[in-house]
Amino acid sequence: MRVTPTLDIDEAQLEERFVRASGPGGQNVNKVSTAVELRFDLAANTSIPDYARSKLKRLAGRRLTTDGVIVIQADRFRSQEQNRSDARERLQELIVEALERPKPRIKTKPSRGAREQRIKAKTARGKVKKMRGGKVDFD
Repeated sequence: MRVTPTLDIDEAQLEERFVRASGPGGQNVNKVSTAVELRFDLAANTSIPDYARSKLKRLAGRRLTTDGVIVIQADRFRSQEQNRSDARERLQELIVEALERPKPRIKTKPSRGAREQRIKAKTARGKVKKMRGGKVDFD
């Protein structure tokens, strides 16, 4: 399966199981196993880089088993083939998102105006607090 122009996943690492889907579909639902359970063994995969592997684990969340297998269930459609391609698409989107490197943060200093504004706000707040302090007589 081609994920990106530079990354391919071996079909042998993908395991598909067809199960009966719930929801609309009439008698078809009771007879045909249209839902797809796609399993991708992330622990055994070597083609995904390490930085993307850890991000993929985080993105997968509950879909990741303790054995390191990503399980994607697709039962949106009434046909097995549509659910099959939907599951593969969702896995591909997950991997592509994991491959994106975060943009590095560039440190900046606050502007002079921002510093002055901060000091002015602190001074005003201090004045408000100072006004509260006096002793009150209730005679």
